[in-house]
Order: sequence, then C-alpha cells, then structure tokens
Amino acid sequence: METKTRAIAIICGRVQGVFFRMETKRAADRFGVSGWVRNLKDGRVETLLEGDQDRVDAVLDWCRQGPPLAEVTDVTVTWNTYTGEFKGFNIAFERDV
Repeated sequence: METKTRAIAIICGRVQGVFFRMETKRAADRFGVSGWVRNLKDGRVETLLEGDQDRVDAVLDWCRQGPPLAEVTDVTVTWNTYTGEFKGFNIAFERDV
C-alpha cells in the first residue's frame, strides 16, 4: 500500500514566463498527482501536490529543474497531511486558491 502525502512547494528563480505552470501540470498528470500550480506576484511559483509519496517526489524532482527555459534556484517544500480534496491537477491563479 502506497503512502499518500501532500506537499506545498515554492519554486524560486526564473520560473515565470517560461511555461513552468503548464509543464508542471503535464508532469503532475503524467505521474497521477492532483492539486494545483500558480504564479505568485513576487515572481515565484507555488504548487500543491497530493498523491502517492513516490509520485509526489517525482513531480518535486521535476520542479527542481523545470522546463528548458527555467532557471530554478531553490525549491522549498512543506509537507502536510493528505486530504484527497482534489480530483485532478489545475493551473490556478493567485485569487483562486
């Protein structure tokens, strides 16, 4: 039985204007992880990921590199209890979540 988890990650660097949100959604969909991703006003990207621990870890590994035009300088992860509240993965806007 897989352990379910929830992670909130803040990704720093050149991560806006480089298709980071779209590619994060693709990675989450590929690994079967639910949640959302959004740009923050200060230039960072925030993502909330829920799913099996190994799958969430795989998306976080992807976030540490990002798409080809990104330059990720830091990823801070906060772990929380899995809630199962999401039915898929969405690109959100700061006001939406």
